[in-house]
Amino acid sequence: MRDPYSVLGVAKSANEGDIKKAFRQLAKKYHPDQNKDDPGAQQRFAEVNQAYEIVGDKDKRAQFDRGEIDAEGKQKFQSRGFDGFSGFEDFGATGGTRGFRSSGSTSGGAAGGFDDILNDILGGFGGRGGARGGAGQGAGGSAGASGARARRASPSKGANADLMAAVSLEDILNSGKAQVTLPSGKTVNVTLPKGVVEGEKIRLKGQGHPGDQGGPAGDALIEVRFKTHKLFDVKGYDLHLDLPITLYEAILGAKIRTPTLTGAVNLTIPENTSSGKTMRLKGKGLPTKNGGHGDLLVKIQIMLPPHGDDELDTLMKAWREITPYRVRGHEFD
Repeated sequence: MRDPYSVLGVAKSANEGDIKKAFRQLAKKYHPDQNKDDPGAQQRFAEVNQAYEIVGDKDKRAQFDRGEIDAEGKQKFQSRGFDGFSGFEDFGATGGTRGFRSSGSTSGGAAGGFDDILNDILGGFGGRGGARGGAGQGAGGSAGASGARARRASPSKGANADLMAAVSLEDILNSGKAQVTLPSGKTVNVTLPKGVVEGEKIRLKGQGHPGDQGGPAGDALIEVRFKTHKLFDVKGYDLHLDLPITLYEAILGAKIRTPTLTGAVNLTIPENTSSGKTMRLKGKGLPTKNGGHGDLLVKIQIMLPPHGDDELDTLMKAWREITPYRVRGHEFD
């Protein structure tokens, strides 16, 4: 066993926090579940574990620094000028190979609690309690492998998948469905709820990311987003439309073909209609949750000719002189 400080890559003067941090990083890097095909990594994991058994415990660290125990925690025998009896190195051990210790105890001075640290690290690999008893293996040992198998045997639910469905206003009104590609790669048609609104989420149980070790899949959470329409703006369940008309249509009145989501209708424009006037077409909006429909609100926009017209100029000058009228209140004065 190498010097535990060297194994963890810290100086002898390192504090408990630095030692704990180094141990976390190395244990996660060399954990058997992360290196299933690398026996060398598993041995390195066992060595890191053994090093932390010594310097992660305040009492054992002090004993090691004073030369009372060796890098494996064994008491050094000192008699007549020589250290240790090589014949007794493994006295009391259960085997010649030492990996992840199953019964080594740490005192109250240990940096943060050995089991707590290992359980925290192994939690990311699906491991829970009993980490010290079976997380790793030494050179040729089998304890780590059996522990890894035990952890892998614990199924866990997969993560939820956050997806988005972009739907057109026509789809909402007509088909009532949206197409979505699931994490599995499968494309499905999702039925939209009655009266769906933008931002609403639809849950598909068991259609999220797969679980670990045979655990159930998570859910798919599908957020509904409305595609931008070239004519209509959405406000709640109502649709809004700007309808351009000519000056003579506004003055004389007209019937104008007006688009809706279910087909065009003829909208009657009364005589002397001002620009900005809003007209309501009942039930021509989006479906509501109670089974009805919103409305279509049509805003009149009077458009002048694209180019100047001498006759129109002459008419307007005469009109200004003969029939002037006020359109702005006193608040504009």
